[in-house]
Order: sequence, then structure tokens, then C-alpha cells
Amino acid sequence: VLILGESGTGKELVAHAIHYSSPRAKKPFVKVSCAALPESLIESELFGYEPGAFTDAKKQKQGRFELAHGGTLFLDEIGELPLSTQVRLLRVLEEYKVRPLGYTQEVTLDVRVISASNHPIDELKKTYLREDLFFRLAVIVIELPPLRERRGDIPLLIDHFINRFNKKYSRKVKGLSEGAFSSLYNYHFPGNIRELENLIEGIIAVIPPGKNTITEKEL
Repeated sequence: VLILGESGTGKELVAHAIHYSSPRAKKPFVKVSCAALPESLIESELFGYEPGAFTDAKKQKQGRFELAHGGTLFLDEIGELPLSTQVRLLRVLEEYKVRPLGYTQEVTLDVRVISASNHPIDELKKTYLREDLFFRLAVIVIELPPLRERRGDIPLLIDHFINRFNKKYSRKVKGLSEGAFSSLYNYHFPGNIRELENLIEGIIAVIPPGKNTITEKEL
């Protein structure tokens, strides 16, 4: 499954929903942020290694693929994966086997791979990923529209975040004033759901304990 959408649109939440709604729900959900791992470490993190595979490899390390066996591996920002690693990833996806660095035998895997990217689909296919890997990852494609294109979700998200952060900060906020709601509903939200979430949390964290309505002043 390949999930596409701008940053902050909830791609990881969709990945979790797919995993926990499937027969794999009781098995591991393992996330890899391809953009956060240095190129020198990405292969050892994905595929693991044996002692002596390289200078600092003093003990065995299971790769993320092995850790996700029976469950789901979520490759976030797949477009940032180095081309050299893409070749190995394609082979793993085609054969369902992985060979840890320094190991002579292959390990058979049962892993659902969900990947995500904030690049548009044509740009991802032509610029960031090998074409053969793209088609292997994109058996099912889910495109998430930005929050500004699904404003009907805004009231539901506001209620959800208010309830969550009321519990976290021991507050009793019931909702927004008419003016505050109108301001949020008509806002562009360049940061999408993540921006709305952070905004609501910031307000509830500092709002006086006795106040139960968020007004335009708090925004």
C-alpha cells in the first residue's frame, strides 16, 4: 500500500488503521523514517547484521523487516530512500526474503509493507523512486487530500483533539465560540491536521482551568 499526501495529512494514522483493521493487528507495527536515518545506516536498520559484518558490529542486530515479521512495516517518506537501498528493497519485496549484512543465509519473511510520501505521485515515480520499485510498492494507492480540501472533517477533528487534550491536561473545555470556530473553519491550514492538533493542544495546555470555551482571543 502506498499512501500519498502533504505533510501533516495523517498518513501514519491511515497506516495504523490498515494494520489494526487487518488479521495482522496482534502482530508488530514497525515504523521506519527513511528521511531520518543516515544513508550509511539505512541498510543495517532495514535488514539487520551479524557480528563482524563491519567494524562496529559487535553483536547481532535484527533488522526492521525481521522485527515486523507477521505484521506491518511502515516506510515513511519512501522517496528519501537511497537508490542503492532501493535495489535491495525491491529484491526483498519480490522474494519475501532478507539477508542480514554478514549473514550467508536468507530469512523468509511475512510482512505487509505500507509506504508513504509527501511527493506527488508522478514526481515520486519519475524522480525519487526506481520505476520497478514504485510499481511494486503501489499495488494499492491511497491519496489523502489536504485539510483545506476536506473542511467537513474540521469539526470532527476539533472535537477529537479537545477530548484528547482535556484528558491530558485535566481541563473541561466543551468547544469553541462561534467566532473561533469560523476562524478555524475558514483557515487555510498549510500544516494540515498536524497544525490543527498542535494549535488545539497549545490552547488547552495554557487555558485557565475554569474556562470551558475557546474564543477568538485564545486563537
